[in-house]
Amino acid sequence: MAKSELRIIPLGGLGEIGKNMTVIEMGNDAIIIDTGIMFPTNDMLGVDYIIPDFRYLTNRDDLTIHGIIYTHGHEDHTGAVAHVIDALPGVPIYATPLTAALLTVKLQDARVKDKTTVNVFEAGDVFKLGPFKIESYHVCHSIPDCVGFGINTPYGLIVHTGDYKFDNTPVDGKKPDYAKLADFSRRGVLLLMGDSTNADQPGWTPSESNVSAAFDDVFRQAKGRIMIATFASHLSRIQQVASFAETYGRHLAIAGHSMTENVKMARKMGILNIDDKTLIDLHRINNYPPHKVVLMVTGTQGEPSAVLGRLAMGQHRHLDVMQDDTIVISAHPIPGNEEMVYRIINKLFQRGANVIYDPIAPVHVSGHAKQEEMKLMLNLTRPRYFLPVHGELRHLREHAKLAQQAGVDEKNIFVLENGYTLSINKHGMRVGERVPGGYVFVDGSGVGDVGRAVMRDREILARDGFLIVVVNVDKKTGSIKGDPEIISRGFIYLREADDLIDMVKSTVQSTLDQTSQSQNGRRRDQLQDNISKMLYNETKRRPMVFSIINER
Repeated sequence: MAKSELRIIPLGGLGEIGKNMTVIEMGNDAIIIDTGIMFPTNDMLGVDYIIPDFRYLTNRDDLTIHGIIYTHGHEDHTGAVAHVIDALPGVPIYATPLTAALLTVKLQDARVKDKTTVNVFEAGDVFKLGPFKIESYHVCHSIPDCVGFGINTPYGLIVHTGDYKFDNTPVDGKKPDYAKLADFSRRGVLLLMGDSTNADQPGWTPSESNVSAAFDDVFRQAKGRIMIATFASHLSRIQQVASFAETYGRHLAIAGHSMTENVKMARKMGILNIDDKTLIDLHRINNYPPHKVVLMVTGTQGEPSAVLGRLAMGQHRHLDVMQDDTIVISAHPIPGNEEMVYRIINKLFQRGANVIYDPIAPVHVSGHAKQEEMKLMLNLTRPRYFLPVHGELRHLREHAKLAQQAGVDEKNIFVLENGYTLSINKHGMRVGERVPGGYVFVDGSGVGDVGRAVMRDREILARDGFLIVVVNVDKKTGSIKGDPEIISRGFIYLREADDLIDMVKSTVQSTLDQTSQSQNGRRRDQLQDNISKMLYNETKRRPMVFSIINER
């Protein structure tokens, strides 16, 4: 019996930073690698985060999804788990201990924990999911318990790197599994799927341990409180800060719900070693002198609702920025977030804080491989085919060039974007059909109900505001009763725009005089068009214009 085609379908993470999600399927059997979110860019007004469009999976009643396997616990790989499990109940989850614990917290918060089972494995474990044999191996990143996968298929071995760097002095002492990568190479790698985040950066990524010297300087020199901002899941950084707090006699408080929950969970698991005397409740920090306090906070990407954003705006319920505070931002801005991050840095300076961030001081190192490490990965695994993943299109293109330099045939390198299918059969590998792979916006409790049209409306409203005209007309004669009511926000200040208001009223009068009362819907559209043209002629601005005609 002929084998079914093997298909690799990236639903997120290709052509962008974040929302990583990939489907590998053969016939009616499939597995999923990661279910991440993406942070909104500054033109996605009101959006909390973005999840992958996984309609392809929900529309496939014939498909058996044997499991979701996770590379590590960062939001861009785990953040959409509750949405996916809610839509695909019964699909089991497989993750390393820390990642599994972080996923469990998300599932419990979303009240969908009972819709799946969370299976825990250790780096190096081998397990079978349908027709796929999964071999996990340890990689270094900026969070503990990270793995890549060797996925054995009937057509050959697929190696997925996950997020990685070759850190030979990791803070947790667990080095990359070079031996497993060499073993993969010996057996023959059909396809390498490689993290491309830093593909445009030459050299090697520094070790996480390099940050220690910069933090030592911060703790030694700070006169007042120290606040260190990082990702809520960056437990390695939290451990470093806790160790320095103990060394310098400071007490550590955690600000931010997600980080607080992660710290509780990691301490229970023994991943974080923080003395009970060192860790204090956020509400007790005023019981200690400023030079005896250090806080861990969230908000490194400029999120206005996170702790750092609220501190910058003076809107946090329990904290205010004080003179002599030292605020350390231990993260690099995700591409697209730079403007929001630097705006918050400037506001923190305005409030009297001393803000330290890379490149001012080396308080953060990337968790992703740079070019020389990518070449090493390619040379260790020696794949026949190569698919760059996890990066914007410019990163994928640069990674493709590195693969060529490492000896991969140009025709065997595939630079894809979300939704494009990579098909494998006995004749080789080719790009097949495209499935949906766009953005699904999450805005408050709404998922997917905000689309591109709504985004365009929000951009217009933010740029030019709106103007509403309410007109009462006589039901019998069609004549205007009283003055039109004019409401405006974000366009003009009505009390100082008498001339323009008079022109709006004049336009209303002339339009209604010239249009038939029997076509009320048409009159409304014509009124909006005429007011819009008049406003543009007078102000060179295009606010959204709405008209309401009440017949009485």
